[in-house]
Order: sequence, then structure tokens, then C-alpha cells
Amino acid sequence: MWRSGLRGGRIGGETRRSFDPDFRAGAVRIVHETRKSIASVAKDLGINAGTPANWMQMDRLARERDTDGELSESEREELVRLRRQRAAWAKERAELEMERDSSSARWSCG
Repeated sequence: MWRSGLRGGRIGGETRRSFDPDFRAGAVRIVHETRKSIASVAKDLGINAGTPANWMQMDRLARERDTDGELSESEREELVRLRRQRAAWAKERAELEMERDSSSARWSCG
């Protein structure tokens, strides 16, 4: 099935396999879509786990370059939500600290 993406070459007496871009893209897509581990997908494809791991890293770097550092709309919304949540937690923490400090001050006076 996937073996058609295989090409071979000889390096230092060993046969080194190379894979065409469609095969690489397909392996990356399988990892993303199935949420299987890279090692599991590599085993299914009959290749070393480090190979698709490298392809995943190259794909991630390519995606990061494509966005030019800009956040998507959903990422901006999540950032706003997380900042609000952090502010609420900071306020709650400050209130709890003030309550703790006033409580311990009352007990230490007596």
C-alpha cells in the first residue's frame, strides 16, 4: 500500500531508503488525523519511528513559518479568554491572601 512511496539508494554499503513527498505528507496526515503515536504509525508503515518524527517536526516548522507569527482568530479568542481567567485567579488569590493575613493578625494579637 504505502510501499509505493519508497525509493532506494546505496550509502556506505547499506541501502538507504528515501520516500517521496506524497508518502511523507501521507504519514504526517495519518498521525494528525488518527491521533496515533508516531511510533505506532511508523510501525504500521514499516519504517523507523525517527523518520516520521523528523517529518512531523519539519511540518510543524513549515506551519509556523506560514503563519508569520500571526495568531488565528480562534487563537486570539483563546488568548483573550486565558488572560481573563488569569486576571480572575489573580484577583481571587489577592482576596484570599488578604483574608488570610487579616485572620492571622486577629489571632496573633491575643
